Amino acid sequence: MKAIELAAPGGLSNIRQVDLPAAVAPQAGEIQVRIHASSLNYHDLLVATNPKATADKRILMADGAGSVIAIGSGVTEFKVGDAVVSTFFPQWLSGRNVPSDFALVPGDGVDGFAREQVTMPATAFTHAPKGWSHAEAATLTTAGLTAWRALVVDGGIQAGDTVLVLGTGGVSLFALQLAKSMGAKVIATTSSSAKANKLRALGADAVINYRDTPEWGNAVLQATEGRGADIVVEVGGPNTLPQSIRAASVGGHIALIGVLTGFAGDIPTVELMRKQQTLKGLIVGSREHQQDMVRALDQMSWKPVIDRSFALQELAQAFEYQASGAHFGKICVEF
Repeated sequence: MKAIELAAPGGLSNIRQVDLPAAVAPQAGEIQVRIHASSLNYHDLLVATNPKATADKRILMADGAGSVIAIGSGVTEFKVGDAVVSTFFPQWLSGRNVPSDFALVPGDGVDGFAREQVTMPATAFTHAPKGWSHAEAATLTTAGLTAWRALVVDGGIQAGDTVLVLGTGGVSLFALQLAKSMGAKVIATTSSSAKANKLRALGADAVINYRDTPEWGNAVLQATEGRGADIVVEVGGPNTLPQSIRAASVGGHIALIGVLTGFAGDIPTVELMRKQQTLKGLIVGSREHQQDMVRALDQMSWKPVIDRSFALQELAQAFEYQASGAHFGKICVEF
């Protein structure tokens, strides 16, 4: 089978296509999946570009979607032909014992889904939403489930809430679409007038240009008549968090997800405390969360926004496009 490996010491110039033996036959409790698509996340870009971020010859990509082609004994949840999608933490099935590192995350601590076949425990996958393409399903593993957990599991979203999303990456657009389908109002930020129009077309009730309005937290307060956002999907990190705290309502929930602006910074703790907000970090979610999400998506009519798809052998070019920031939504590889 064809696969994409990252040779030491890392970097896009060390991404290479290789031929590997076919995946082994599934044993008890395992399934074999023909992978047809993956989607790019910021986490994957960090692994691919940071020196020595992972082991030599690591097979990249955390997200994988495809079809079951063989089943081991004892597997009853899946049958041959089922469309499935991988889980970000294959060992985190449910519960509060959450992982705190990436040691067992595909494409980082272990081999990922930039390959044509895998044989893994059945619990490393869930069903894909009905009627979704493999590329669409591949966007769920990381970005989709992160948005679901931020809004539903941790944020406790209710109809009538106001949700603030930052930018136009995969998590933010998923959160916009999910929130609108659950009866919430959505405010979005961007620096591009063209992207602002696309955000409105997806249902954003208000769009704030953060370059024109650096104090966009105040603009969110103005747009909500002083109340603020009930849930903030915070993907920026240290440079955007102060404005997110300003934008959030009293008692609001801030889901701290991203590190796009860095890994450390100052936090206006007095304002966070005074407004009695919840600031909670999260890294994707469990298999049970993903199963809940897929059941919900089966009742919704929208599909994720895919900006562009590349061939598997074009993965390095796909990362270059991702790093440019020109995309709106998810970037996928299909094979």
